Amino acid sequence: MYNREKAVQYAHKWAFGRNPAYYNFNNIGGDCTNFASQVLYAGCGVMNYTPTFGWYYINVNNRAPAWTGVNELYNFLINNKGPGPKAKLTTLKDIEPGDIIQLDFNSSDGRFDHSPVVVDAGRGTPTTVLLAAHSKDADYRPLSSYSFYRYRALKIYC
Repeated sequence: MYNREKAVQYAHKWAFGRNPAYYNFNNIGGDCTNFASQVLYAGCGVMNYTPTFGWYYINVNNRAPAWTGVNELYNFLINNKGPGPKAKLTTLKDIEPGDIIQLDFNSSDGRFDHSPVVVDAGRGTPTTVLLAAHSKDADYRPLSSYSFYRYRALKIYC
C-alpha cells in the first residue's frame, strides 16, 4: 500500500535540501527524478532489484536507470509487474498527493524532462496542483508556473 502521507512528508522535508543517503545529481543532468524516486520509496518502502529494468538505488554507481531517468522511471512505473511502485496514467482531476507529474519542456524531442511530485492536488487544475521538485528546488510550486509543452500525470500505487 502506498503511504501518500509519508511520501509527501518526505517531499516537504527534502524539497530544499539533500538527503545525504543519496547522491546529488544536479551537476550531471539534474536531480528531479532522483528526488521523485526517493519520495516514491518513502511512500512504498520497496525497491525492485531487477537488473537494468528495475528501480533501485544502492549508491551512485549501483542504481537502476529508472531511479534517475525521467523516461526510464515512467517505463518502469507503467510496466512494473514485480515489487516496488507502479503507476497508471490519470488526469489532473484524479491526481492525489504523492503522485508524479512529468513535464516535457521541448516539443521537438518527444521525451519528458522533469518529474515533480504532487504535494497538494488542489482542485485538479494547473493553478491549484502544487508540486515539490529538485534541480530547481521547489515546494508548493503550482504546475501552471512551469513552461511546458505537455505533461503526463501518474497515479502511484504499490
